[in-house]
Amino acid sequence: MVDHYKAKPSKTAKINVAATIGTVIAAHGRHYLVHAEVDRKLLKLHCVTRGKKSDVAVGDHVNLNMTSANQAVIESIAERRSLLYRSDQYKSKLLAANVTQLFIVVATEPGFTDDLISRALVAAEAAGIAAHIILNKIDIADALPRTRERLRLYTNLGYPVHEVSAIGMPEQTCATLMPLLIGQSTILIGQSGMGKSSLINLIVPDADIATREISAALDTGKHTTTFTRLYEVENPVASDLPGTSIIDSPGFQEFGLYQLSEGMLERAFREFKPYLGHCKFYNCHHLTEPSCAVLEAVQEGKIAPMRHQLYKQLLHESSQTLY
Repeated sequence: MVDHYKAKPSKTAKINVAATIGTVIAAHGRHYLVHAEVDRKLLKLHCVTRGKKSDVAVGDHVNLNMTSANQAVIESIAERRSLLYRSDQYKSKLLAANVTQLFIVVATEPGFTDDLISRALVAAEAAGIAAHIILNKIDIADALPRTRERLRLYTNLGYPVHEVSAIGMPEQTCATLMPLLIGQSTILIGQSGMGKSSLINLIVPDADIATREISAALDTGKHTTTFTRLYEVENPVASDLPGTSIIDSPGFQEFGLYQLSEGMLERAFREFKPYLGHCKFYNCHHLTEPSCAVLEAVQEGKIAPMRHQLYKQLLHESSQTLY
């Protein structure tokens, strides 16, 4: 899902300072930390938007109007390549903009929910973002066979699963993940306890320092851990390759997708695609209709019942949206 947003030109007289472009690396309320080059210096600017409502997301490329040496106003948002967000019945929560891939982090322990994985995969498909599953803590050998078996559903759908252990095998983990990260803007999501923070600290050695800087700039203290932030990753191969960034998101248990329409949902289940357009009725909802190609595929074991059940649940949720 690609989102296009441009702020209305400000009627306020602009300060006579050259406009600049930056990347949003953290957000707290209507306050943003933006990485920008000003007078050939890379700075972290404390920024706000005009008006009360803001649709700025971490990862956005924004046009700024400088108001002081380290402050600016966000005047507009450049066209986005992608926008990832989750929503419930009443509101939506922007996760990140301009990401090119999604890493869903799971672990052998503690247990993870298939519902969150499948919802994240649907969100990635709807946004046109590549998705990978990162299985962390594989050094917990007793739980590994069972976990692999649970993930077989997703590998059968064509989603790659990468096995790592951020704490137990740090060098091998870096060797596995770095080739996937180079030149990409990657967001990590997952439930609490999956080891996202350990992976971030491994890939970005000064992540803790950067987080403290963000906390100080946005005056959020320990609550910094409850929102999304972007880290730039030094390219170990060549400096002339596209920029590499990794976005850490807070751990959450639910991934609402109330914003997706019926048409978007059926196309976001990649296993549905061979059967779309082959139902008896052109406006088939794939729920109870006779001669439905999707339902027949479920009955024949070509589509996992759990995935079809999720489709039904998401379809129900999309009909409940009030915002």
